[in-house]
Amino acid sequence: MDKLNILWTTDNKEVFLNMLSMYAINSKKEEWWKNVNLIIWGPSARLTGEDSEIQTEIFEMLNNGITIEACKDCCDNYGVTEKLEMFGIHMHYMGKPLTDYIKNNEKILTF
Repeated sequence: MDKLNILWTTDNKEVFLNMLSMYAINSKKEEWWKNVNLIIWGPSARLTGEDSEIQTEIFEMLNNGITIEACKDCCDNYGVTEKLEMFGIHMHYMGKPLTDYIKNNEKILTF
């Protein structure tokens, strides 16, 4: 399977803007990967819910065909579940899906 999962767990805005989102968007545009999936987990959920610059990048990612899912428990804990759902981000309890990605030998890049 030609899929890259990007596991984003930090609240480091600079890394997101200057590495993660650039690589993810270019991966789709340049067809380096057929499928790119961003997983928002931990402090990245809070940053996504609160920061308009991050939200702009998230919309660009979605508009470029990148799938985005987020840990529902983390989003609930940070009080951003409804906001992220409004963006079109799929909410899951991520433990099982991430375990399945690993067991299926899918590529995972972490930040």
